[in-house]
Amino acid sequence: MWIFVFFDLPTETKRERKIYADFRKRLLRDGFTMFQFSIYLRHCPSRENADVHIKRVKQWLPKEGYVGILTITDKQFGQMELFRGCQLIVQDAPTQQLELF
Repeated sequence: MWIFVFFDLPTETKRERKIYADFRKRLLRDGFTMFQFSIYLRHCPSRENADVHIKRVKQWLPKEGYVGILTITDKQFGQMELFRGCQLIVQDAPTQQLELF
């Protein structure tokens, strides 16, 4: 399973920028990586494990802004086509992530 977290948070004030930075740092500490600006993803070995990480993200939700959470399977992720300009980017096969409990 892959978890995508999409977010659009306000950054007008110093306080809002801190909230944005804290949310982003929590995602990174939980094993998410940046896919694009404001889109972070994480691989999970099972649906149960994905549910644990989704629950964590829901606990961190800021009071302002928009956050979306999407889960897809490895097969669906592998069917994604990525482009840089008009050039198709050849994706490497996803690496196996070892998780210790």
